[in-house]
Amino acid sequence: MKILEITPYLGSNYGGPGKVVIELAKNIGSYEVFLDIVTSNANGCDKLNSRLEVWIEENHYKIQYFNCWHRNDFIVSSSLLKWLCQHITHYNLVHTNTIFAPLITLIHWVCIFYKIPYIITPHGMLEPWAISHKAWKKQFYYTLLEKPALQQASAIHVLSTTEAKNIKLLGLKPPTVVIPNGIHSQEFKRLPAPEILYQQFPAARNKTLILFLGRLDPKKGLDLLAPAFAKVHSQFPETHLVVAGPDNIGFLPTAKRYFAQAGCLDAVIFTGMLTGSLKYAALAAANLYVAPSYSEGFSMSVLEGMASGLPCIITTGCNFPEAAEAQTAYVVEIDTNAIADALIHGLSNPHQAKAMGTRARQFIFQNYTWEQSAKKLIQVYTAILERKPLPDDLTYS
Repeated sequence: MKILEITPYLGSNYGGPGKVVIELAKNIGSYEVFLDIVTSNANGCDKLNSRLEVWIEENHYKIQYFNCWHRNDFIVSSSLLKWLCQHITHYNLVHTNTIFAPLITLIHWVCIFYKIPYIITPHGMLEPWAISHKAWKKQFYYTLLEKPALQQASAIHVLSTTEAKNIKLLGLKPPTVVIPNGIHSQEFKRLPAPEILYQQFPAARNKTLILFLGRLDPKKGLDLLAPAFAKVHSQFPETHLVVAGPDNIGFLPTAKRYFAQAGCLDAVIFTGMLTGSLKYAALAAANLYVAPSYSEGFSMSVLEGMASGLPCIITTGCNFPEAAEAQTAYVVEIDTNAIADALIHGLSNPHQAKAMGTRARQFIFQNYTWEQSAKKLIQVYTAILERKPLPDDLTYS
């Protein structure tokens, strides 16, 4: 089985999708599936410092980067397309990531031309909020180019049952398989000391920390979080909010304005993107985690917050109803008051919140690991190539 994984970007400035691609590749390749990744060297406003048009051997997979022209996440790479046309027939199946991306749309049509089956992971880009954002552009593009390509996919891979339900409402024909993101449990069994964070950001020391971990982007709900945190801070003056994430679209001034208007900017620490031990130290230092998103495919940072044993306040836009059913997170409506009330409840009931965090940690360790996700995806690949029905336990109908 030879699989070609294609994503328009892997740069960390684009957030979770790149990490998802890499983690699945590592684990799929460990099961002796031949897997290659091709991508561009785009990274937000910058470019990755990667060797171009040569295979780079990684653990259980290979990767090749191609030069591109890009503006944020609008990416064009003629060299990647040329390579694909020359080599696509060497593979049994193509797996693409994200939609509303001209590069990926062209790749789908290349697959159709060469009669290579393909599976698509939209990463939340077909969620109602995502479709409605810049709706007039997307509706035209979707009707003319995106939907015809989606209709010819062998399967659509989604990350949650809520995402599957919303995609079915669009009337798409391909079967939808639900395989969520995961974590490596060993990374969360022993977190580093919070002191690593305090040394880098002294304002966080001796504070009750609420952690937001994600890209600075309109869909992440910082406009809701600002007045919610202002309400929390007025009742709990020792609280500080840590906003940790990259700003690849120049959204930081807008985000700061939200908190300034709410009157709580002095209690907000903007750290930029945190990686490695600094990110894990932030998780260790935090008292609560918050994800006020309007829309997500399936948030990696929510999994990380829960795996760290944090009491998590997430919105219904995070597409994780299973967390509410298992009583492992506070799942609230996409509303400022609902977010504020849940944060206040967590701070007012620390023993109850800690117990929820402990349950969340075990829930994630048992049900959401990369090893589990990789095994399920291999089942889907195998069924497609053997022209058999997709596994019933993964198919949403």
